[in-house]
Amino acid sequence: MTFTLEGPVLEGGLVRLEPLAHRHAAELAEAAEEDRSAYSFTWVPRAAETGAYVDAQLARAATGLVAPYAQISLATGRAVGATAYLEPRAWRGEDRLDAVEVGFTWLASSAQGTGLNTESKFLLFRHAFEQWRVSRLDLKTDARNARSRAAIGKTGARFEGVLRNWSRSWAPGEDGLLRDSAVFSVTEDEWPACRERLEARLRR
Repeated sequence: MTFTLEGPVLEGGLVRLEPLAHRHAAELAEAAEEDRSAYSFTWVPRAAETGAYVDAQLARAATGLVAPYAQISLATGRAVGATAYLEPRAWRGEDRLDAVEVGFTWLASSAQGTGLNTESKFLLFRHAFEQWRVSRLDLKTDARNARSRAAIGKTGARFEGVLRNWSRSWAPGEDGLLRDSAVFSVTEDEWPACRERLEARLRR
């Protein structure tokens, strides 16, 4: 596949998604330590690990298989979380993208419930469907993560099922173990209705 996954800057009214860089590390370190109670199944670095976290994501980006972002709150101008495109698939030709996943997403406690996550998803989905013209967009989460599953469902993505022992677990104390992954998707035919749903949530 010759398609290289490179995410451009994406900006809305609440959030700007900037390609992840070392300049974001200090603010991400603060964001990650606000309140960690919602991170039971999610890869969120501790403050001292943030530099290594950025290094790891940039190493993935160098392979062309991940496009990591920092989520910047426009209200404060500070990085409040991260997200990414990943797992690009091109089946019908090397110069176009057929499918991609959105993942590696987390937000500071203070940014949760503010609309930033909804707008980030809207920006990422819109670019994937309307610029890259993908046929399918995936989202996955630990099958035990009821909060994440509910949030994904609110985007309009359709639940497809659970893949058992599908990927590594990010849960604390589960290094080296595999997790069951709940899989959701949006197809190109579903995108117009999904877009309307996300836009309506943002207006509210």
